[in-house]
Amino acid sequence: MKILVAGSSGLVGTALVGALALEGHTVCRLVRPQSLSTMDAKAGFDVAWNPATGELGGAGVGPDAVVNLAGASIADGRWTTARKNLLGTSRIDSTRALVEALAKMNARPNVLVSASAIGIYGNCADETLTEESKPGSDFLAGLTRQWEAEALKAEALGIRVVLVRFGIILARDGGALPRVMLPFKFGAGGHIGNGQQWMSWIALEDVVGILRYALVNRAIRGALNVVAPKPVQNREFTKVLARAMHRPAFFPAPAFALRLALGEMADALLLSSQRVLPQRLQQFGFHFEHADLAATLAAILAKG
Repeated sequence: MKILVAGSSGLVGTALVGALALEGHTVCRLVRPQSLSTMDAKAGFDVAWNPATGELGGAGVGPDAVVNLAGASIADGRWTTARKNLLGTSRIDSTRALVEALAKMNARPNVLVSASAIGIYGNCADETLTEESKPGSDFLAGLTRQWEAEALKAEALGIRVVLVRFGIILARDGGALPRVMLPFKFGAGGHIGNGQQWMSWIALEDVVGILRYALVNRAIRGALNVVAPKPVQNREFTKVLARAMHRPAFFPAPAFALRLALGEMADALLLSSQRVLPQRLQQFGFHFEHADLAATLAAILAKG
């Protein structure tokens, strides 16, 4: 297949592009014109893409599938008004521009797999969440609802749309895990807040597997919770990580200190509780390679 990938330079995008190229697909990385690089057949090639105008380079015309992973990191800065605007435009506006570009194509793709997040559910304490659960009402939930709404507009073009709601992605060299591991390396790790908040995690390898699965399985459309089947509470996650790293876990991070340091972001990303299950993936029979947290962390750390 010819597959366009927006957001190809991020953690998930880099892993996905490599996997698709190894399978023999033609991968076109959508990048801003100033970021164009020389062609690399082993990892796809770059296509000029301007999210502000929707202008797409000619080599990107006529794809079989599109994967939209674009969006500024939600954890790379305090949520000031300017930062919130960037989080919104990098997701909502860029997705709108991408769908508008697809609408102009004579030969449109069969499927759009578009990134989303379990943040759409908000803070739900111990409630078990599936794809049928109602959205939350906080900033992150509202942003994600708008993000998904823009992607779903592609359905009117006859394109199958899959919304992949990512949980906490675990990987050695990117995402949340290296940051979480840092205090443990110095013997200062511990649970966050009261440690009772649920963490819905997933290994990067399974994320890539799910994206590939969604691209080829024509029965899949709508929302998919991209999380492992066994979420854990933060206190348990901390214990398992500490054992895997052979470090103590005696120093909890108080909620008030996190709020003082990070503001609104602390509640949304660190103290919020989301007990999310991959109900639809399990119904489709998807096989998770990494379903056990202890085994997953051990495998990730062994790569170092």
